[in-house]
Amino acid sequence: MESSLRITGLDAAYGAVRALDDVSLEVRAGETVALLGTNGNGKTTLMRCILGLLRPTRGTITAVLDGQEHGLVGRSPEEIVELGIALVPEGRRLFPRLTVEENLLLGAYRRAARAAIRRNLDFCYETFPRLKERRSQAVGSMSGGEQQMVALGRAVMCAPKILLVDEPSVGLAPILVSRTMEAVAELKEKLGLTVLMAEQNFHQAVRIADRGYVLVHGKVEFQGDSPAALGDSDLVRKFYLGL
Repeated sequence: MESSLRITGLDAAYGAVRALDDVSLEVRAGETVALLGTNGNGKTTLMRCILGLLRPTRGTITAVLDGQEHGLVGRSPEEIVELGIALVPEGRRLFPRLTVEENLLLGAYRRAARAAIRRNLDFCYETFPRLKERRSQAVGSMSGGEQQMVALGRAVMCAPKILLVDEPSVGLAPILVSRTMEAVAELKEKLGLTVLMAEQNFHQAVRIADRGYVLVHGKVEFQGDSPAALGDSDLVRKFYLGL
Protein backbone atom coordinates (compact mmCIF):
# COMPACT_ATOMS: atom_id res chain seq x y z
CA MET A 1 0.00 0.00 0.00
CA GLU A 2 1.11 3.56 -0.62
CA SER A 3 3.08 5.43 2.05
CA SER A 4 3.68 9.13 2.48
CA LEU A 5 5.12 11.64 4.93
CA ARG A 6 3.92 15.13 5.87
CA ILE A 7 5.67 17.65 8.13
CA THR A 8 3.87 20.82 9.21
CA GLY A 9 5.16 23.86 11.12
CA LEU A 10 8.07 22.02 12.72
CA ASP A 11 10.38 23.76 15.19
CA ALA A 12 13.28 22.01 16.91
CA ALA A 13 16.15 23.14 19.11
CA TYR A 14 19.20 21.97 20.98
CA GLY A 15 18.85 23.85 24.25
CA ALA A 16 18.67 27.54 23.42
CA VAL A 17 19.87 27.01 19.85
CA ARG A 18 17.04 26.76 17.33
CA ALA A 19 17.82 24.23 14.60
CA LEU A 20 14.50 24.13 12.67
CA ASP A 21 12.11 27.03 12.18
CA ASP A 22 8.56 26.43 10.92
CA VAL A 23 9.56 23.65 8.50
CA SER A 24 6.78 22.20 6.34
CA LEU A 25 7.26 19.66 3.58
CA GLU A 26 5.64 16.62 2.03
CA VAL A 27 6.89 13.38 0.53
CA ARG A 28 4.13 11.84 -1.54
CA ALA A 29 3.72 8.13 -2.12
CA GLY A 30 6.43 6.66 -4.33
CA GLU A 31 8.48 9.86 -4.54
CA THR A 32 12.15 10.49 -3.94
CA VAL A 33 12.42 13.95 -2.41
CA ALA A 34 15.79 15.62 -1.89
CA LEU A 35 16.36 17.72 1.22
CA LEU A 36 19.19 20.02 0.16
CA GLY A 37 21.37 22.22 2.32
CA THR A 38 24.98 22.80 3.25
CA ASN A 39 26.38 21.57 6.57
CA GLY A 40 24.70 22.92 9.68
CA ASN A 41 21.42 23.96 8.07
CA GLY A 42 19.16 21.41 9.78
CA LYS A 43 18.94 18.39 7.47
CA THR A 44 20.11 15.83 10.02
CA THR A 45 18.04 17.48 12.74
CA LEU A 46 14.93 17.00 10.61
CA MET A 47 15.79 13.32 10.10
CA ARG A 48 16.27 12.92 13.85
CA CYS A 49 12.86 14.46 14.49
CA ILE A 50 11.13 12.13 12.02
CA LEU A 51 12.68 9.06 13.62
CA GLY A 52 11.92 10.19 17.18
CA LEU A 53 15.55 10.79 18.16
CA LEU A 54 14.80 14.46 18.86
CA ARG A 55 11.44 15.78 20.01
CA PRO A 56 10.27 18.92 18.18
CA THR A 57 9.21 21.93 20.22
CA ARG A 58 6.31 22.60 17.85
CA GLY A 59 4.62 21.13 14.80
CA THR A 60 3.45 17.77 13.51
CA ILE A 61 4.95 14.83 11.62
CA THR A 62 2.41 12.50 10.02
CA ALA A 63 3.09 9.27 8.15
CA VAL A 64 0.53 7.31 6.15
CA LEU A 65 1.50 3.64 6.17
CA ASP A 66 -0.61 0.76 4.90
CA GLY A 67 -3.53 3.16 4.54
CA GLN A 68 -3.42 4.33 8.15
CA GLU A 69 -2.36 7.76 9.38
CA HIS A 70 0.13 7.92 12.26
CA GLY A 71 1.34 10.95 14.19
CA LEU A 72 5.04 10.46 14.90
CA VAL A 73 5.77 13.23 17.41
CA GLY A 74 6.04 11.73 20.89
CA ARG A 75 6.66 8.18 19.68
CA SER A 76 9.90 6.38 20.48
CA PRO A 77 12.36 5.46 17.71
CA GLU A 78 11.47 1.80 18.24
CA GLU A 79 7.77 2.50 17.67
CA ILE A 80 8.51 4.51 14.53
CA VAL A 81 10.74 1.80 13.07
CA GLU A 82 8.05 -0.74 13.88
CA LEU A 83 5.60 1.28 11.78
CA GLY A 84 7.85 0.83 8.75
CA ILE A 85 10.21 3.83 8.66
CA ALA A 86 13.93 3.16 8.36
CA LEU A 87 16.97 5.45 8.46
CA VAL A 88 20.31 5.11 6.70
CA PRO A 89 22.26 7.43 9.03
CA GLU A 90 25.01 9.84 8.13
CA GLY A 91 28.35 8.11 8.60
CA ARG A 92 26.67 4.68 8.21
CA ARG A 93 26.94 3.75 11.96
CA LEU A 94 27.82 0.10 11.38
CA PHE A 95 29.36 -2.38 13.80
CA PRO A 96 32.94 -2.63 12.46
CA ARG A 97 33.90 -5.89 14.19
CA LEU A 98 30.82 -7.74 13.01
CA THR A 99 30.60 -9.33 9.58
CA VAL A 100 28.60 -8.05 6.65
CA GLU A 101 25.87 -10.61 7.24
CA GLU A 102 25.72 -9.94 10.98
CA ASN A 103 25.28 -6.21 10.32
CA LEU A 104 22.54 -6.93 7.78
CA LEU A 105 20.67 -9.25 10.12
CA LEU A 106 20.64 -6.57 12.80
CA GLY A 107 18.39 -4.58 10.49
CA ALA A 108 15.57 -7.11 10.80
CA TYR A 109 14.32 -5.51 14.00
CA ARG A 110 10.70 -5.04 13.01
CA ARG A 111 8.31 -7.86 13.79
CA ALA A 112 7.06 -7.65 10.20
CA ALA A 113 10.63 -8.08 8.94
CA ARG A 114 11.53 -11.15 10.99
CA ALA A 115 9.31 -13.47 8.99
CA ALA A 116 10.98 -12.32 5.75
CA ILE A 117 14.63 -12.42 6.84
CA ARG A 118 15.75 -14.97 4.25
CA ARG A 119 13.89 -13.29 1.40
CA ASN A 120 15.21 -9.84 2.29
CA LEU A 121 18.75 -11.14 2.77
CA ASP A 122 18.63 -12.79 -0.65
CA PHE A 123 17.36 -9.51 -2.10
CA CYS A 124 20.28 -7.62 -0.52
CA TYR A 125 22.79 -10.04 -1.99
CA GLU A 126 21.10 -9.92 -5.39
CA THR A 127 21.12 -6.11 -5.38
CA PHE A 128 24.65 -5.82 -3.96
CA PRO A 129 26.62 -8.87 -5.22
CA ARG A 130 29.79 -7.52 -3.60
CA LEU A 131 28.20 -8.02 -0.19
CA LYS A 132 27.43 -11.65 -0.95
CA GLU A 133 31.08 -12.20 -1.87
CA ARG A 134 32.14 -10.64 1.43
CA ARG A 135 29.35 -11.80 3.72
CA SER A 136 31.86 -13.19 6.25
CA GLN A 137 34.20 -10.18 6.20
CA ALA A 138 34.37 -7.72 9.09
CA VAL A 139 32.70 -4.49 8.00
CA GLY A 140 35.48 -2.36 9.49
CA SER A 141 37.94 -3.73 6.92
CA MET A 142 35.80 -2.68 3.93
CA SER A 143 35.95 0.45 1.80
CA GLY A 144 33.62 3.40 2.42
CA GLY A 145 31.56 2.55 -0.65
CA GLU A 146 31.14 -1.06 0.43
CA GLN A 147 30.16 0.05 3.92
CA GLN A 148 27.51 2.33 2.43
CA MET A 149 26.06 -0.68 0.61
CA VAL A 150 25.91 -2.52 3.95
CA ALA A 151 24.10 0.45 5.53
CA LEU A 152 21.55 0.50 2.71
CA GLY A 153 21.14 -3.27 2.93
CA ARG A 154 20.60 -3.10 6.68
CA ALA A 155 17.73 -0.66 6.09
CA VAL A 156 16.26 -3.03 3.49
CA MET A 157 16.30 -5.82 6.07
CA CYS A 158 13.85 -3.72 8.09
CA ALA A 159 11.31 -4.12 5.26
CA PRO A 160 10.51 -0.39 5.32
CA LYS A 161 7.75 1.53 3.59
CA ILE A 162 9.46 4.91 3.99
CA LEU A 163 13.24 5.20 3.71
CA LEU A 164 15.18 8.13 5.17
CA VAL A 165 18.70 8.52 3.79
CA ASP A 166 20.96 11.02 5.54
CA GLU A 167 23.99 12.37 3.62
CA PRO A 168 24.87 9.21 1.66
CA SER A 169 27.75 10.95 -0.14
CA VAL A 170 29.73 11.86 3.00
CA GLY A 171 33.27 10.48 2.92
CA LEU A 172 32.96 8.82 -0.48
CA ALA A 173 34.95 9.35 -3.66
CA PRO A 174 32.93 10.88 -6.53
CA ILE A 175 32.55 7.59 -8.44
CA LEU A 176 31.28 5.90 -5.28
CA VAL A 177 28.81 8.72 -4.66
CA SER A 178 27.36 8.11 -8.11
CA ARG A 179 27.05 4.38 -7.46
CA THR A 180 25.43 5.00 -4.09
CA MET A 181 22.80 7.25 -5.65
CA GLU A 182 22.09 4.62 -8.28
CA ALA A 183 21.66 2.05 -5.49
CA VAL A 184 19.14 4.27 -3.67
CA ALA A 185 17.19 4.70 -6.90
CA GLU A 186 17.27 0.95 -7.58
CA LEU A 187 16.00 0.09 -4.10
CA LYS A 188 13.22 2.64 -4.41
CA GLU A 189 12.03 1.17 -7.71
CA LYS A 190 12.35 -2.49 -6.77
CA LEU A 191 10.70 -2.18 -3.37
CA GLY A 192 8.21 0.60 -4.14
CA LEU A 193 9.61 2.84 -1.41
CA THR A 194 8.91 6.44 -0.55
CA VAL A 195 12.27 8.16 -0.01
CA LEU A 196 13.39 11.34 1.75
CA MET A 197 17.10 11.94 1.16
CA ALA A 198 19.14 14.64 2.88
CA GLU A 199 22.12 15.57 0.73
CA GLN A 200 24.49 18.48 0.15
CA ASN A 201 25.78 17.19 -3.20
CA PHE A 202 23.27 18.93 -5.44
CA HIS A 203 24.36 17.41 -8.75
CA GLN A 204 24.13 13.84 -7.47
CA ALA A 205 20.90 14.34 -5.53
CA VAL A 206 18.93 15.71 -8.49
CA ARG A 207 19.93 12.70 -10.60
CA ILE A 208 17.46 10.54 -8.68
CA ALA A 209 15.08 13.03 -7.00
CA ASP A 210 11.61 13.82 -8.28
CA ARG A 211 11.71 17.21 -6.55
CA GLY A 212 13.26 18.86 -3.52
CA TYR A 213 13.44 21.43 -0.77
CA VAL A 214 16.35 23.71 0.19
CA LEU A 215 17.02 24.31 3.89
CA VAL A 216 18.90 27.46 4.92
CA HIS A 217 19.49 28.12 8.63
CA GLY A 218 16.73 25.70 9.56
CA LYS A 219 14.08 27.16 7.24
CA VAL A 220 12.69 25.91 3.93
CA GLU A 221 13.79 28.72 1.63
CA PHE A 222 12.89 27.10 -1.67
CA GLN A 223 10.75 24.26 -3.00
CA GLY A 224 11.45 22.90 -6.48
CA ASP A 225 8.77 20.78 -8.09
CA SER A 226 11.27 19.17 -10.47
CA PRO A 227 15.06 18.78 -10.81
CA ALA A 228 14.96 21.49 -13.50
CA ALA A 229 13.17 23.90 -11.18
CA LEU A 230 15.79 23.29 -8.50
CA GLY A 231 18.59 23.99 -10.98
CA ASP A 232 16.92 27.24 -12.07
CA SER A 233 16.64 28.56 -8.50
CA ASP A 234 18.80 31.60 -7.69
CA LEU A 235 19.31 30.15 -4.22
CA VAL A 236 20.64 26.86 -5.59
CA ARG A 237 22.82 28.71 -8.11
CA LYS A 238 24.36 30.72 -5.29
CA PHE A 239 25.01 27.92 -2.82
CA TYR A 240 25.70 24.96 -5.11
CA LEU A 241 26.61 26.12 -8.58
CA GLY A 242 28.74 29.15 -7.74
CA LEU A 243 26.75 31.40 -10.11
